Amino acid sequence: MTTSSAPDRPAGVDAPPGLPVVEGPAFEDLAVGDVFAQAPPLTLDAGLAAAHRAVVGDRTRLHLDAGLCRRVTGSDAVLAPPALVWDVAIGQSTPVSHRVVANLFYRGLVLERAPALGDTLSTTTEVVALRQNRARPGRRPTGLAVLHITTVDQHGRVVLDFWRCPMLPLRDPGATTGHADDVDGVGREGGGRGDGRGAVTGWDLDAFRDGLAGVRLRPVRRGDAFAVGGGDVVSSSAELARLTLNTAAVHHDAAAGGGTRLVYGGHTIGVALHQVSRALPQLVTVLSWESCDHTGPVREGDTLRSTVHVDDVEDPPGGGRLARLRVRVRAEAAGGPPTDVLDWRFLALVAEP
Repeated sequence: MTTSSAPDRPAGVDAPPGLPVVEGPAFEDLAVGDVFAQAPPLTLDAGLAAAHRAVVGDRTRLHLDAGLCRRVTGSDAVLAPPALVWDVAIGQSTPVSHRVVANLFYRGLVLERAPALGDTLSTTTEVVALRQNRARPGRRPTGLAVLHITTVDQHGRVVLDFWRCPMLPLRDPGATTGHADDVDGVGREGGGRGDGRGAVTGWDLDAFRDGLAGVRLRPVRRGDAFAVGGGDVVSSSAELARLTLNTAAVHHDAAAGGGTRLVYGGHTIGVALHQVSRALPQLVTVLSWESCDHTGPVREGDTLRSTVHVDDVEDPPGGGRLARLRVRVRAEAAGGPPTDVLDWRFLALVAEP
């Protein structure tokens, strides 16, 4: 964290004159190669998982049924929901982006292993690219910071590896940092890593299929597209941010958000996964993300609705089906038109009869 004082005091800070304000870095405070690991480690447990599910939902059977989870994985451990895992990782990376204006994208997220309840997650964040945005009349100057985020468990084993790109304000409106890195290509090829399928090696998907007896299923076929019936209202957004250690001011402080608090991006993604799992009960888990772009802001009270496109399917040796899904989410505010807010492409493991 850094300190600032008037006239550098950020919007939303009401402090006595001359008293330093402890907060995250401004854009010009960052340099490529900076590493942050300030967030406390967090142990995943059943209470955390239940609280998270109450906010974003989750109907993935593997993470709801402890007995099924043990039969499928062959382990006595009960796995943590993947949306909880990535929300904690993102939250632990936010000391760098405390002043964030918006988060533009996530890329190349790979679940290298499936952590269990009882595991403890720690996250390290490295600045890998910086680009100052062009100045716009009437707008506070900003820059883009691409962050490489690595999350490990208590044994030092990599759980998550991905990039995200927050937009940060400059402290000095007249500053010229010279940062002009190409941020568009970072993380698009995944750095030559796998796609997460190694995390599910040896799973017994026949046991999962047995649990689907009597369930009406919509087959997952290449080229299919459908809308998920019924929307979900966004609620408890500040609670979710606190639950997952997310310190970004715009999710807690209306003044920092320009008059209204913005909803944490992981909240929108979690609701989207909940809606997909309602439509596709055969979805076992998420393995990796190809990309995830926030195309518009979400606010408390908005209703989210999803459409799903099946971009590709693969039937690998060993059983199961890998589905490359694209989920587009629209938000509806009371009395307002629907707006696009999320475009998410990910690889899912499904178990079809």
